[in-house]
Amino acid sequence: MRPSKPQTSINLKLILVCFLCLLLFLLVFKSNFTPFQENHPSPILETHVSNSTSTPAAEEQPPSRDCPSLPLTPTCTKTPPSLAQALVHYATLNITPQQTFNEISVSLRVLQKKAPCNFLVFGLGHDSLMWTALNHGGRTIFLEEDKSWIEQIKQKLPSLESYHIVYDSKVHQADELMEVGMGEDCKVVVDPRFSKCKLSLKGFPNEVYDVEWDLIMVDAPTGYHDEAPGRMSAIYTAGLMARNREDGETDVFVHDVDRVVEDKFSKAFLCEGYFREQEGRIRHFTIPSHRTRSGRSFCP
Repeated sequence: MRPSKPQTSINLKLILVCFLCLLLFLLVFKSNFTPFQENHPSPILETHVSNSTSTPAAEEQPPSRDCPSLPLTPTCTKTPPSLAQALVHYATLNITPQQTFNEISVSLRVLQKKAPCNFLVFGLGHDSLMWTALNHGGRTIFLEEDKSWIEQIKQKLPSLESYHIVYDSKVHQADELMEVGMGEDCKVVVDPRFSKCKLSLKGFPNEVYDVEWDLIMVDAPTGYHDEAPGRMSAIYTAGLMARNREDGETDVFVHDVDRVVEDKFSKAFLCEGYFREQEGRIRHFTIPSHRTRSGRSFCP
């Protein structure tokens, strides 16, 4: 999501760059230093039958013992492209990501366990390259409402995978949509493309629906004024995709829960029973597949 107000916190920027440097160090360390294996020949027991007198012990030659060879020179491992690009990008950027360090750390802890994985992000912003780098080797897709903003970001960061999404809701419709969401059609777990619920978003590219997402971050669309699209449908659809996966579970994060819509809709459709933690303005839910057990209620 295009930021409404640029943030220029130097401290947060430095912390982020240092963190990415630490991640780079760990990747290089793990790839360069592998356990050393000695190549000693297996001992072979030989039995000699002879009628002659055995050789005195003093004349016996002690078995030779090979000295272990020195460790090989560490191989030269390239920095993963996504991480290298992120380091350069944030080291030269005058605008810091929209989430605070503590807020970022909530989803980072999950990424450290699951990456590389499938990560869906509602919103394209200054923190997008960071999410891609932290999910190195996985697939990270961004859904953005502002087409001109997508073009602007693509000029600077062409490697990011993003899609333009059109929302037909408005923040001032939130109360009406909440009432709609309480209906039976919105409690049916199904592919969002075939849902009868008005809150379900059906205009994504097919690959968004066909992938089982391990993490979903809802940080868009715009929701800070009455005529903005609001995140009512984004939150509902994120929860529906999580429930409709074949098996396993999806970690869903909602940012800006200090606002009324994000607060109420995350509790209603991601469910307080699936709530894990909140740090600042970000809230974390873990939603299991509802297809692995029939008869499971929409909220526990």
